[in-house]
Amino acid sequence: MTRTLLTNVHVIDCSGAEPFPGEVLIEDTRIAAVADTVGEISAEGATTLDGQGRSLMPGLVESHAHLSIDNTDDLAALGRIPPEEHTLLTMHNARLYLDHGITSCISAAAAKPRLDVVIRNAIEAGQIPGPRLLAASPWLTVTGGLGDMRTLHMPHVESMALVVDGPESYRQVTRELIREGVDIIKLVVSGDSFVPHAGSESTVMSEAEVAAAADVVHAHGKRMSAHARSAESVKRCVRHGVKVIYHANYADEEALDLLEEHKDHVFISPNIGFTVVAAYEGSAWFTEEQVQAMGFREELASAVQVVGELKKRGVRILGGGDYGFGLTPHGNNARDLDHFVKHLGYAPLEALLTMTRDGGQAMDRPDDLGQVRPGFLADLLLIDGNPLEDLTLLTDPDKLVMIMKDGQFHKKPAL
Repeated sequence: MTRTLLTNVHVIDCSGAEPFPGEVLIEDTRIAAVADTVGEISAEGATTLDGQGRSLMPGLVESHAHLSIDNTDDLAALGRIPPEEHTLLTMHNARLYLDHGITSCISAAAAKPRLDVVIRNAIEAGQIPGPRLLAASPWLTVTGGLGDMRTLHMPHVESMALVVDGPESYRQVTRELIREGVDIIKLVVSGDSFVPHAGSESTVMSEAEVAAAADVVHAHGKRMSAHARSAESVKRCVRHGVKVIYHANYADEEALDLLEEHKDHVFISPNIGFTVVAAYEGSAWFTEEQVQAMGFREELASAVQVVGELKKRGVRILGGGDYGFGLTPHGNNARDLDHFVKHLGYAPLEALLTMTRDGGQAMDRPDDLGQVRPGFLADLLLIDGNPLEDLTLLTDPDKLVMIMKDGQFHKKPAL
């Protein structure tokens, strides 16, 4: 048995309790003991590391990961990457996420059907470093939906989406993807600001199509996530058991009521980082006229209102999301925590819980992940500084003195 004692640390356990000075014992892959007094845990047989008062917290959980995107602004370019090079790109990003303290990821779509699957399997086999990963399908979209880059004169343009129309086609494709090993089927139920003929308040996937995919997913014991901005798309997701709903920024009163009714099952990941940057920091990508025409500021204002209402109703909100595009490059994921404070009115600890405790629950591992508690997996970060005083510390890998996953050092502290 390998025993490691982290002593003289400022423990942010992410249970919701206030931080405390103390020490933590790790035995093999799990946390064996947590004490709020230094010297309380026996160091016999353990390697002792003095944290020198630094902050110790759980590893981060990214709720909307796109490991196979290469910080692009061109979805069609993703389709042109050969699968061999694309696998290497995804492997690189998996390591980058772990380098940034992200120890678990819920994928929100792979750019090719088996990219997440093969990376997940290699990580689990210990062949490559990376976060614990729930592997997703590509976007399943309809003709004319987000990700459909085709035109009549160019009918074979690929992106990160599979274009599927009709309930029976959704059944078949969902079965095929589950056969190939995905954990999550990702549906594109609503439109988006980037689709001129199907904006964010439109609902492009039919009730029958959502139901057909859901029938297959539930029969196989898998899970669904969905791009759902419009009110009706959110309702369709809830009615058919989608676990993680992305965006939901135009949810109406009926949708809010449904979400509250199903709050023990469903999670909302608002992913406001892209919208914040587009609305207020995106001058290198958008003119002021484009920002106004695409409604980014209105979309953000609506998200702020919806998240505030959902928080009051006890619906679980997840941080992170939609990193890997030009506006939101990989590694900046923890910026979402600062966005939660500045734009959504969260206290710093509340924000941190959205990417730790609540992320562990969204991974379906509420007793394993996201907290510094006995019995939990030893996914731990030692931070040079106090993230509750400055959440942006978590975007700087140089401030991550130690990164541990499953009790193994990915980055060993030089103490």
